[in-house]
Amino acid sequence: MDTNKDKYIGTMLDNRYEILELIGTGGMANVYKALCHRLNRYDAIKIMHDETAANEELRRRFRTESQAVAMLSHPNIVSVYDVSHSADVEYIVMELVNGITLKDYMKEKGPLPAEDVVNFSSQIAKALAHAHERGIIHRDIKPQNIMLLKDGLIKVADFGIASLQNEIEAPTEEAVGSVHYIAPEQARGQQADARSDIYSLGIVMYEMLTGQLPYNGDSAVEIAVKHMNATPVPPRSINPDIPQELENITLKAMNPSMEERYQSANDLLSDLEDYRKTMLAAKVHAKDADFDLSSASSDEEDVSENDPADYRKRSSKAASAHCQRQR
Repeated sequence: MDTNKDKYIGTMLDNRYEILELIGTGGMANVYKALCHRLNRYDAIKIMHDETAANEELRRRFRTESQAVAMLSHPNIVSVYDVSHSADVEYIVMELVNGITLKDYMKEKGPLPAEDVVNFSSQIAKALAHAHERGIIHRDIKPQNIMLLKDGLIKVADFGIASLQNEIEAPTEEAVGSVHYIAPEQARGQQADARSDIYSLGIVMYEMLTGQLPYNGDSAVEIAVKHMNATPVPPRSINPDIPQELENITLKAMNPSMEERYQSANDLLSDLEDYRKTMLAAKVHAKDADFDLSSASSDEEDVSENDPADYRKRSSKAASAHCQRQR
């Protein structure tokens, strides 16, 4: 990125945050890497664009939602450390995450193993449960807003802020990308709740399992209509190796009916954990079966060596062979 013309590079915010480089751009704000001189820590700072900050209503909502998200504290959520503003600058200070988006990871790996899908989905569900219990709905769960660290830790970003950003952004590729994960009730213009986030997570699970999205189209409107009216191709029809139980969990999460969907992230998490235990038990059983077969084979060899009748037979054959050599 060309940062030479950026007015914030090299400046200090609140006599504390030194802006070092531009690391991300969006329709609502830019994201910078900064050094907190008070804590000697690198942070990410999201600064609203001037034209956006000029809208007092947007500034108020940005500030309110950011302050609410700052109250969240969970290992699977990107932390918000600070929310500040001045006459012409509105910004939030966030945890600087060293990782890649889940979207980029899927582009690199293709369909993910069932174990990874369960692991990643469980972590996302834990993040959602934590936020939902505190009255915060994400409204824009998609792999572009989910960070994957090198150690496999998942962190969900932009809680509460993502939906505001989508209202502001022009229909860029990133903004249009959100419609692939939108819940039917959101597509109809209805109020989103916790189950809307669960639907979007179900779409992410579908994409992780199959390597493709359930609905595509030539326009955002066409895709949104499919979320409301179409039936997805079952994941196992795309890849028969996908476990049936994991397909069932995924399709329930992305059920177009809010009443038929999981009613809470904890409900979804419970089924994922039950499946994980079943999967681990099956692996242990398979290892035990392999061990039993190996032991049985070894026991047969031991019996053969120690069986007197077998010993006499082998001794007799050896003696006969010896006599023939003597002749």
